[in-house]
This record gives sequence, C-alpha cells and structure tokens, in this order.
Amino acid sequence: MFDTMTLTKIASGLFGAWLVLLLGKWGAEEIYHAEAHGEQSYVIEVADAGPAEPEEEVDVAMLMAEADPDKGASVFRKCSACHKVDGTDGVGPHLNGVVGREIAAVDGFGYSGALASLDGSWTEEELYGFLLDPKGYAPGTSMGFAGLKKPEDKANVIAYLASVE
Repeated sequence: MFDTMTLTKIASGLFGAWLVLLLGKWGAEEIYHAEAHGEQSYVIEVADAGPAEPEEEVDVAMLMAEADPDKGASVFRKCSACHKVDGTDGVGPHLNGVVGREIAAVDGFGYSGALASLDGSWTEEELYGFLLDPKGYAPGTSMGFAGLKKPEDKANVIAYLASVE
C-alpha cells in the first residue's frame, strides 16, 4: 500500500508546509515589529485622566420599590443555567428563599472558600452588590457569571427571588 516514494511525498509535504509557516512568521515579524521601523512618526497626546469619577450611588430601596418580579423571572433565565428555584441544587445552590437567608447556608452544597468565608445574610443590598460583580464581591468565588449591569435588572431579579419562597 505505502511505498518509499509515498512516504517521501507525505514527509516533504509536511516539511514544506512547516517551512512556509516559519518563513511567513519571520516575514510578519519583520514587517510588524515596532523596533524594525525606528521611531514613531506620530504620537497621540492624551490628557491626564486624573482620578476616576466616583460611581453613582444607587438607592437599592427605591429600586426595590419599583421592581417587577415578572420581569425578574425573565432576567432569571440567565441564572437558571446553574441555579434552580424548586429547592434542588444544580451547579449552584437553589435560590428559592435566598433573600434573608444566611450566606453559604444551603446544607449539602459545597461552596467555594470565598463565599463560605463571608458572614451575614443575603439582604437586598447584599444581593444587589453580588449581582453587580460576583467576582468583585467575593474574590475567588467559583461562580463564573459576569454580573448584571442594569440596576433595574438586578432589582427585578431580587424581587423575583423574594417572591419564590
């Protein structure tokens, strides 16, 4: 089936492709390498940004007064890949009854050390902060969700979670 000539053709094809790849890499480095062209011809001046503006203070109580649990149910679909509200645990712990529950208090669920080390309970304000940026709230958490950016979405989800006891 295979003879010496066939193996030679296969090997030369592989080595030829590898040679083309190496030559292409070398050529691209010569063309796009910053030091290869000398000094920059045009520099964009940027004004000093100064200190960052303080973030807008959010009144969670006011947002919760206007929150809609029905809209929260539709936003909760993002969370339903890992969390359930029927009392069973998924990838994450069940979230029915989470509002007012102690942090990391679901029996039998293996919380990450970041959440297990937190004290207190899941108040509306705590949930709001967690839903904004889970990794910023509890650095080292195993939760991979990036967070909800819209304040109304966070309030609606919290209202939904409060309604599913």
